[in-house]
Amino acid sequence: MKITFLDGSIKEFNKGTSALEIASSISSSLAKKSVCAKINGKLYDLKRPIEEDATLELITKEDPEAQEVLNHSCSHLLASAVKKLYPQACFGVGPAIEEGFYYDINPGNNVKITEEDLVKIEKEMKHIAASDVEFKRIEVSKKQALELFKEDKYKMEIISELPETETITCYQHAEFIDLCRGPHVTSTKWLKFCKLLAISGAYWRGDSKNEQLQRIYGTCFFSEEELNKHLENLKEREARDHRKLGRELELFMLSEYGPGFPFWLPKGMVLRKQLEDYWFKVHTREGYQFIQTPIMLNKELWEISGHWTNYRENMYTSEIDKHEFAIKPMNCPGGMLVYKHSLHSYKDLPLRIGELGLVHRHEASGALNGLFRVRNFTQDDAHIFMRPDQIVTEVGNLIKLFEEVYSVFNLSYHIELSTRPEHKYIGSIEIWDQAEAALADACRSVQREYKINPGDGAFYGPKLDFKLKDSMNRIWQCGTIQLDMNLPERFDLTYIDENGEKKRPVMLHRALFGSIERFIGVITEHFGGAFPIWLAPVQVKLIPVSNEHHLEYVQKLKDQLFNENIRCEIDEREEKLGYKIREAQTKKIPYQLVCGDNEVNNNLITYRKYGSNQTTTVTTGEFITMIKQEIQTMGR
Repeated sequence: MKITFLDGSIKEFNKGTSALEIASSISSSLAKKSVCAKINGKLYDLKRPIEEDATLELITKEDPEAQEVLNHSCSHLLASAVKKLYPQACFGVGPAIEEGFYYDINPGNNVKITEEDLVKIEKEMKHIAASDVEFKRIEVSKKQALELFKEDKYKMEIISELPETETITCYQHAEFIDLCRGPHVTSTKWLKFCKLLAISGAYWRGDSKNEQLQRIYGTCFFSEEELNKHLENLKEREARDHRKLGRELELFMLSEYGPGFPFWLPKGMVLRKQLEDYWFKVHTREGYQFIQTPIMLNKELWEISGHWTNYRENMYTSEIDKHEFAIKPMNCPGGMLVYKHSLHSYKDLPLRIGELGLVHRHEASGALNGLFRVRNFTQDDAHIFMRPDQIVTEVGNLIKLFEEVYSVFNLSYHIELSTRPEHKYIGSIEIWDQAEAALADACRSVQREYKINPGDGAFYGPKLDFKLKDSMNRIWQCGTIQLDMNLPERFDLTYIDENGEKKRPVMLHRALFGSIERFIGVITEHFGGAFPIWLAPVQVKLIPVSNEHHLEYVQKLKDQLFNENIRCEIDEREEKLGYKIREAQTKKIPYQLVCGDNEVNNNLITYRKYGSNQTTTVTTGEFITMIKQEIQTMGR
């Protein structure tokens, strides 16, 4: 058989030769570094025989896909250790996730695994890893699979849904066998540097109507150094937890009287207002007009939009005058009614309509998480109505706008093109194909790469998802651009073309921050609560050395700063000076100004920047000029 390599070279090998054998024929060091292979673009086990002509790419430890294979293999290692310690255990699913893996487990015999139990499970995992047990790929029929997993009701349920004719793959190491497509590392020796991190509850198949399993989280790396670095990073993330910082910096609160409904405190409102003002400023520059639509609308509207059929379980409803109403989970249908309120010419398009719209969604109580997962939030929505020939240009311009805004927060990103869902979707496949091609063309038009995320589109259209990377290398889903050729049809939206005929517009749904709440959670952790000066709720803390001698000067200084739109506070408590300075640092206020005799007598300011012990003395005018410049340039 002929094997084509990445450089275009072609070599002949015997049919049934594995990628590992091919790697060894090239270089023993290459074989040692290889984790798995790509055969004709699909991931393969290194030892799996290749039966036909193929392209071959060897995946080494440096490749991101190798990390995913490593973590998925480690989820099997976890399951095998649990099975040894809890012989009655049954297993749900155990995928690799961002930076690790998890496995959903029922230990059996009404046993509950605790945090303390993770220590002994991890010890058993490392014992198996040290044994250097080979991962073996096994192909079985559906009938054989049902027999093989007859003691595990979760695996039985998965297998029963597979076609009768499908060949099913399993992986075995030592006595443990698991249902899996693979691929895996060659043996457990790769899995020495693993760590179990947490345990939580998870409903079987994510459905609250099903029983709750125990989800064990872990991570695995190729070296001890990488693992230790990651664990240090996790400690840093814990210190930056936005829920902890939200309390310390007095940004927001949560209450048992409204689970999932955040309360914004005064300092959080300042932060939020700065973010919204920036949003309005850049969108006004880009030609957007702004609206506000009602929070509650009639059921019939949600039936037209398709939400009643596709999203009903996440909507809050009520009855008004014997008619059923729903609180909006999305702003789109209200935006449709605004568009239909007026006649539109082709000359009006693209029409860009923005709305900071408050929406409500019924999330499972177990899924709620600070500002990251809430039940009411403000989407920074916009709906853009346009002609089909404007799609590529408009989406391309949006990509550039998103890039500009994310750079302000020092957030890098990559784009994923999410395609048609397998089941719940509206519209024809032909329209979906056209929409997906248009988004891909738009990315290429502005020289931006994208990855395909199959089946993850909204029910009404494909989308570009912007995955942001923060200062701790975590990935966040925030911005989205959704191309919709279906809702304009359902709402009978039209415009008058150059020939005086009615035509159907295409529309974009897009959110840049995603939601104000979640984005504030993201940037709180990204900046560790030390917000850039233009965002900081308090920009300057004024600290008199002595209230008796210096407070009057500080109060005048506060008035000066206020008149220059600089947000400041006075700490006039009868506390020691060092204590006040330390607390201002703890509150992560960008500038602390200490005023004593020298400052009062000479009309000066002595300031200290957050995170620094250095003090600088300048005139009041110099300080105001400096800080206004920093605010204007957003600290860049």
